[in-house]
Amino acid sequence: MLQVYETIEQVAPTDISVLITGESGTGKELVAKAIHGLSRRRHKPLVTVNCGAIPEGIIESELFGHEKGAFTGAVTVRKGYFEAADGGTIFLDEIGDMPLGTQVKVLRVLEGHEFMRVGGTELRRVDVRVIAATNRDLWQRVQEGEFREDLYYRLNAVNIRMPALREHPEDIPLLVRKFTRDFCSANNIEFEGFTDGAIRLMQEYPWPGNVRELKNLVEKVIVLERGKRVDEFRLAKYLQLPRLEERSLPVHLNRPKDEVEREFIYRALLDLKNEIAQLRELLLQRVAPVPSLGPWRPGHPPPEVIDVTPHANATVPNGDMTLQEMEKQLIERTLERYGGNKRRAAKALGISERTLYRKIKEYQLPF
Repeated sequence: MLQVYETIEQVAPTDISVLITGESGTGKELVAKAIHGLSRRRHKPLVTVNCGAIPEGIIESELFGHEKGAFTGAVTVRKGYFEAADGGTIFLDEIGDMPLGTQVKVLRVLEGHEFMRVGGTELRRVDVRVIAATNRDLWQRVQEGEFREDLYYRLNAVNIRMPALREHPEDIPLLVRKFTRDFCSANNIEFEGFTDGAIRLMQEYPWPGNVRELKNLVEKVIVLERGKRVDEFRLAKYLQLPRLEERSLPVHLNRPKDEVEREFIYRALLDLKNEIAQLRELLLQRVAPVPSLGPWRPGHPPPEVIDVTPHANATVPNGDMTLQEMEKQLIERTLERYGGNKRRAAKALGISERTLYRKIKEYQLPF
């Protein structure tokens, strides 16, 4: 992310076109706002246009405006987004979804700073900086004939690639603090915060929705947990980790198989650790206290003594087991439950037989 910040500082004072690329939810609009905010145009408008959300039939009138009578329903003259952004910046989000016919007119604005309103004959000049963004592979769109090559080069004078959140997990603690502070301040909510374990769990999660998903999660947890301190166990129920009972559902095909299997096991481990902690607490509560012994007098039998020494084979589960110990115990219990049938055990765990055999060998289990 440091390279992104440096590039923003370098391009902001200029009027050069910028193309921001990256997955959905990575913060492309925030970059556009930062560039505008650091530019000489910061006191003029920043107009954001989602090109993918405007129907093809009206996108040109939205961008360039229209004259009275240009089409049915055009009862007045209307300025478009480019005129509204005059002197400032226009941010064309999802530029890859723009129709080819409209791309020609945007190219004309970039090259000559001029355009015509729909239904008009007069050339109009505009002083506007263009920043565009897309989550598509624009060069591939060029090769497929869906995007103009000349416009691609015009927009791509400087490219800022926004990395997916999973590529820079070290930034998650800072982002969580910011989202927490902003949300609590705006809504006058007191929140005790997230434990280190919860933060680590966030850093291990793949975040398919990127920064947007993280922000939504933080706000949802703050509201639903009613300000209580949130640990990894409370947090896990809000993350989209595959549940064991959902293991037969389809998984994301673009994610490595090992990563999906790790998520299955990790969720099972979290559930198991919760169960172990609860069982341990229950066992400790059920241990009868030693009755107080009154004074013993000769000639009288001593008061009954209850032996509370644990049975030689009895064990109390440890709530502080490591993940490796928990994983070993989970696999061992599952194999025992299915009588050593590895195919059924692997299916129950939501992992492949190959992974199960590797784990049996790794933990030297007698199966």
